[in-house]
Amino acid sequence: MAEAADFQGMGHSPARRWLRRTAALIAGAPLLAGLLAVTAAPAAHAGEAAATGPHTADVALDTLSPSAPVPGDTLTVSGTVTNKSKRTLDNATVNVEVGPQLSGRVAIDDAAERSDDASVDVPPIGGKYKVNLPKLISGVPYDFKLAIPVSKLGLGGDGVYQLGVSLNGTTPDLPYEHTLGAQRTFLPWQPEATEKKTQLTYLWPLISTTHLTAETGSDEQQTPVFANDDLATDLAPGGRLQQLVALGDDLPVTWVIDPDLLASVDAMTRSYRVRSGTTTVPGKSQAVANQWLDALDKAVRGHKVVALPFSDPDLASLAHRGKNVSGSLSHLQPATEVARTTVATILHVDPSTDFAWPVDGAIDPSIVDVATSGGAHKIITRSDSLQDNLPYSPNAARPIGGGTTAVVADAQLSTGFQGDLTTADNSILAIQKFLAQSLALTLQQPSKQRSIVVAPQRMPTAAQAQSMASALRTLGPERWTQPSNLIAAAAAKPDADANTKVPSTSRYPKKLRNQELPTSAFQQIADTQSQLDNFKAILSAPDRVEAPFANALYRAMATSWRGNPTGAQQYRDGVQNYLLSLTNGVQLIHKSVLTLSGRSATIPVTVQNQLVQGVEHLVLRLTSSKPNRLKIDADKKSAEEPIKIDGEHSQSVKFTGAGNATGPVSVTAQLYTLDGKPYGRPMTFKVKVSEITPTVMLVIAGGVLLLVLAGAKMYSRRKRAAARKAAAEPADPEDPPGGPDDPTDPVDPKDGADSRNSTTGTKDTQGTKAAEDTVPEQPSDPEDPEPDTGPENAKASGTGEKVNR
Repeated sequence: MAEAADFQGMGHSPARRWLRRTAALIAGAPLLAGLLAVTAAPAAHAGEAAATGPHTADVALDTLSPSAPVPGDTLTVSGTVTNKSKRTLDNATVNVEVGPQLSGRVAIDDAAERSDDASVDVPPIGGKYKVNLPKLISGVPYDFKLAIPVSKLGLGGDGVYQLGVSLNGTTPDLPYEHTLGAQRTFLPWQPEATEKKTQLTYLWPLISTTHLTAETGSDEQQTPVFANDDLATDLAPGGRLQQLVALGDDLPVTWVIDPDLLASVDAMTRSYRVRSGTTTVPGKSQAVANQWLDALDKAVRGHKVVALPFSDPDLASLAHRGKNVSGSLSHLQPATEVARTTVATILHVDPSTDFAWPVDGAIDPSIVDVATSGGAHKIITRSDSLQDNLPYSPNAARPIGGGTTAVVADAQLSTGFQGDLTTADNSILAIQKFLAQSLALTLQQPSKQRSIVVAPQRMPTAAQAQSMASALRTLGPERWTQPSNLIAAAAAKPDADANTKVPSTSRYPKKLRNQELPTSAFQQIADTQSQLDNFKAILSAPDRVEAPFANALYRAMATSWRGNPTGAQQYRDGVQNYLLSLTNGVQLIHKSVLTLSGRSATIPVTVQNQLVQGVEHLVLRLTSSKPNRLKIDADKKSAEEPIKIDGEHSQSVKFTGAGNATGPVSVTAQLYTLDGKPYGRPMTFKVKVSEITPTVMLVIAGGVLLLVLAGAKMYSRRKRAAARKAAAEPADPEDPPGGPDDPTDPVDPKDGADSRNSTTGTKDTQGTKAAEDTVPEQPSDPEDPEPDTGPENAKASGTGEKVNR
């Protein structure tokens, strides 16, 4: 009952329950402390082992020469060792170890994953071929160098051996000698010539990111505008592209070139501008661009050149996303044609343009279809995409249906120089692994010659290119490979057992799919293309915009945008906005409210051309929203007039409007291309129609006539009254005969016509007429009303335009 009451919250008070819990906690404290001590002990030992175990020191290689020794050579190994622990290491020794021969390519991959594993128990060469380091202070690197005759390495037959450099020594906690750190790599060994050498094709890519914008100057040369000056940095001595050309000059490689890079560098050889904030500044790297093109022109002589479609479009993005947008695939074939022309013009070689290279060589049926639609009949793929289940690596070429050949690059060799290779240690490891894999590949079937292709990453860094070049130089004429080219590799006889089935779309790597351009990107490109087509249709010189914008749209689909979605979006927006600014250069000038008086009047509309070239093939259509009140041109609802305007000029187009009823009418002006597509935005304005019928016109005219006659009559009466008054007054006695008031005084003919006789224009008695002739004109009575008519008002009319008939 007590337990039940306690369970229901009705037992002891809260204070008593707190005391009971506190007592239980104190009683269990020793047990908890014991458990913590037990778990803490292994952790402490683990930390001690980390400080004194096989990873106590770091071993890095600076030199391994020669990379593939032959009998009679001396192997030189140098590098540094660094104590990573907080204690001084005593009696340290640097040794070289040679492990057993590795059995194949898989064994090489497994060993590469344990390159710093010091737990491998391999006896050192020892003797005089070691370096003693009495003390290694924490954090201080110590150099070492060893020179060992190859005959002392204990190498056997042809194959790949694991070569290790280890640091052995003692610590205060472990006073006996043990391994403190190690670095392991590979040593390919071929004492005798191989019976059948492997034909090795190495692709040497010259591809860059997008640098040119769609914008060009308005001058005759159409000065190009670059988004930045990064390309100049890559072309300068020591830059990535400069290193690729300099290193590839003496290598047996197949050049794979993006023609957009050539076009961009060629544009830099002349006047160009670079964006700087909201303005542009003159580019200054013409000399660097010329030097690079000259060096490349010499480097490609005698070598095969493969031209990718202009700007290296992302085939996988087109296949998976772009195919859903009409017109996206239509860019591939023109991009291929531009590629051939660009390379031939700049490098003076005839490139091969029937190769397609999807990103990372990953393919599926849709990618193959897109590639062939662009004119490619050979697709560069990779063995981790088109996989074989064979104990050896077959020839690269194989048919995959529809007359298309897949050129399958070796995945292990193609990915051998990725990552950070700026340190000598990483570079040496990459070179030795590449050489080991190539020798192991040859030894798979030493009596059968095979054709192997290596397709490295699209844009290798300068350090990666230097490592690749070093490896290729090692594979000289006396080694296990012989150089070939991509055209020959594609034409090699396929291996009958090689896989020819293209992997399904579901097997396409998710990582690569997530990097693709979205469908919205291709929709934006399609919209820009449509705007461009409308714009070109009205220009007198459409070629000035056709090529720059076509190339810009190719660049918007470039493979180099992978991993940079923000930059890709900004580039597409920039192209579209610049095109919009040009199309808005041909526009309708806004009109205010018009007033139309009478049955018909002229309605002017002005078209302005702010472009430097003329526009034509346009029509201006004027449409009345209420044709029963206002009709345009011969009782129609709308009317059209052709437009042709020179550059930087305007044209005023006049339409005839007929008013049928009084009231406001909305009138819309819209430009159209000849095929009926609207061009630009419509312009709507108001027209106020004031209906004046013929009867009203007659009444108004009659009223005006009556006012004129009344005025004339009033004026005549005033004149006669003034004459009578003057006749009634006595003559001045001092006035001599023949004076000015003498009516008998004849008019001097020199004075011209007598205005006094010509002012009345009415018949009267002789006496009255004489009196009028002799009496001077009197001023009007100041009490008379204002005259009926006055001078024309010089003030501007009110709001709106007055349209005169």
